Amino acid sequence: MTVDSLRQDIPRYIAVEGPIGVGKTTLTKKLADTFNYETFLEAPEVNPFLERFYENRRSAALPTQLFFLFDRARQIQALKQSDLFAPVQVADFLLEKDRLFAAINLDQDELQLYENIYQHLAIDAPTPDLVIYLQAPVDVLLARIQNRGIAAEQAIEPEYLQQLADAYTRFFHYYDAAPLLIVNATDIDFVNNDQDYEELVNYLLTVKRGRHYYNPKPRFI
Repeated sequence: MTVDSLRQDIPRYIAVEGPIGVGKTTLTKKLADTFNYETFLEAPEVNPFLERFYENRRSAALPTQLFFLFDRARQIQALKQSDLFAPVQVADFLLEKDRLFAAINLDQDELQLYENIYQHLAIDAPTPDLVIYLQAPVDVLLARIQNRGIAAEQAIEPEYLQQLADAYTRFFHYYDAAPLLIVNATDIDFVNNDQDYEELVNYLLTVKRGRHYYNPKPRFI
């Protein structure tokens, strides 16, 4: 797909969000490749506490959350210092998502400590020109997690995924900081189906403001 003729219509900063297993990193990389843009990706594999968190959420929640907070703050600072005239950046996270996870996983005292640290970091994250929120049912998320075979993720429980999905739904119900595209990702195959991907890209290029829903019908062969 070529986008040279549409260059003026492409958002300069896109953030892709959604629960674990929904495909946000895959879509982020595809968009970066299509538009020749820089990526800002979460790197859960570098978090030394994450495997312990999936094995025992309660015991490892705080260090896991703080590691992610500091790493995301570092990435946001790098994003703000990048050349304003460079190609667009596309990220597979919103900083605001960090507090969503904290609220789910931390007890009251830990959450208060987390909030104090968050406020003292004084992170002034840039607002995306477009946010893409990918949704899918928990059974679909679980199947994708199992298929990609990351060892640490195999301990993720359906109840936890449901908590995350519900928290994302509540968060984006009120989100109005940037144009928002809500995508039903249940039947979309970004990797193997070029038509699926191109149709989504064509649609997202039409989103300039407000809230939009993309709900493609499954194809039957």
